[in-house]
Amino acid sequence: MITKDKIFAFLLGINRKPSDEEGLNELQLLAKTAGAEVVGTAVQKRLKVDPAYYVGRGKAEEVASAVKTLGANVIICDDELSPVQIRNLEDITETKIIDRTMLILDIFAQRANTSEGKIQVELAQLQYMMPRLTGKGIELSQEGGGIGTRGPGETKLETDRRHIRRRIYRLKKELLEIQKSRQVIMKSRKYPVISLVGYTNAGKSTLLNVLTGADAATGDRLFETLDTTTRGLDLPDGRRVLLSDTVGFIRKLPHHLVEAFKATLEEVREADMLIHVADGSSSILEEEIITVNSVLSDIGIGEKPVILAINKIDKRNNENRFIRSYNQDNTIEISALKGINLDKLLNAISKYLPSNRHHAELFIPYDDARSLDKIHQNSDIDEIKYEYDGVRIRGSVDIAILNDLEKYVSR
Repeated sequence: MITKDKIFAFLLGINRKPSDEEGLNELQLLAKTAGAEVVGTAVQKRLKVDPAYYVGRGKAEEVASAVKTLGANVIICDDELSPVQIRNLEDITETKIIDRTMLILDIFAQRANTSEGKIQVELAQLQYMMPRLTGKGIELSQEGGGIGTRGPGETKLETDRRHIRRRIYRLKKELLEIQKSRQVIMKSRKYPVISLVGYTNAGKSTLLNVLTGADAATGDRLFETLDTTTRGLDLPDGRRVLLSDTVGFIRKLPHHLVEAFKATLEEVREADMLIHVADGSSSILEEEIITVNSVLSDIGIGEKPVILAINKIDKRNNENRFIRSYNQDNTIEISALKGINLDKLLNAISKYLPSNRHHAELFIPYDDARSLDKIHQNSDIDEIKYEYDGVRIRGSVDIAILNDLEKYVSR
């Protein structure tokens, strides 16, 4: 059982294919983000997970010996484990077992600040716990501190399945209400929405801050941002848009989280355009891009314009890391931190963002200065004529503004 003392973690994974060699690097970052110090690692090459011990029994015995030698008090596995695998590994190693899903859920529990975020994380935790209510009960032992001890488990030691089902039902109902409210807000927006998506720690929040002057949290940690941040942005063609940043994705993202965060990800689904921010310094850049595209497909993203922004080019050490097959007009290499090629990115957004303007002629009285200001801020004006009792304007005007100022539109 983890106490409030320092967490010393031993990482355990399976190498099924060459790209899995990077897996423990990411798991190490996850463990560090959760507050653990990694003291050792072990990887077994095998095609399939052992149904009883995750790794083979012989490897599990080796890990048991290594854990005692290194003084680890938790073993973190790089996959989601069954209750049987967790119980067997704990029996043979005499050490607390945390799987990848539990680790990610713990990080999310630490990061959740808003009521919506907390509801989504609790829902994901309860859905994860449901099939693990049988057995010795060690999976639900939440006394003390450390990874896997935050969240609803602290007050649910004696809960039964029926109680948890009721709680899940209530949380889903709350999220549904949040989703309805979000849809109303989205429909009332007067400006196009552009969503930043990408692998966790790719630099989405940094890009949002640089382009809009936002103060979103940034840092070299996974899942730094959970809650959606939206700010206004003026494009080179004069259009005003909303730029939105939300939670990042990761390999083996727990399906419980994808399901629970659908309300938040509704922002992405309803956006007019996506900017897929990818970490150009990553040695597994292509795999990270594929992972993000897979998650976007899972949440039902339809056909919409996407710009691939290869970020952190100031950190690149190897030209071969960049994917030349993606080198098209809608792929821009940038550095959000250094401000490199951001003008190219903004021009690409102007080019690929669907037009939300119609050509029109309006006559606005001089005493309606507010409407004149709206037109100037949200239009591409071709001609202005100052007449005796007002201003006649011709140009491409934002559709939402046209609807608001319908009484001034010349027929």
